[in-house]
Amino acid sequence: MLSAPTIGAVDTIGGIPAHPLFVHLTVVAIPLAALLGIVAVLWPAARRRIGVIAPIVGLVAVVMTPLTTSAGESLEKSRMPLNPDLADHVELGDQMIIWVAPLFVFVVLFWALNTPAVMSRVPVTLPTRAVTLSTWVFGLAVVVFGIGAIVMVYLVGDSGARSVWLD
Repeated sequence: MLSAPTIGAVDTIGGIPAHPLFVHLTVVAIPLAALLGIVAVLWPAARRRIGVIAPIVGLVAVVMTPLTTSAGESLEKSRMPLNPDLADHVELGDQMIIWVAPLFVFVVLFWALNTPAVMSRVPVTLPTRAVTLSTWVFGLAVVVFGIGAIVMVYLVGDSGARSVWLD
């Protein structure tokens, strides 16, 4: 009889190391959040269709990033001493949240500014110029952090794959 998977101290799930399992969701959520955010910024017609999906996917990415990193740190302890590629992977993985957290924040802010139902609930009337400037700044931040997050996913994943398959 199969038993339900159990989560240990975020190091194993049903006896399997959690890090490679978490990685699969994380490497999909981060670039997807980035791409949805960038498309929403650059294509107003798509922005209306994407709606709240970009912030939701961003939330998944920002939650999964520290879980994946934490599970990786547990796995790292069993791999001492670290080979150079694994050391790079650990260092880059620790930096991932620096890109994902701001991406999430700016995607949410950009979405809120461009969603009339959200803006109608703001208790004060914001000057049009302030909203326009904020939209540009938040949009630029989504693009910058989105591209940065995608690049970091590639770098982290490449160093992790090299550490497993080449060393």
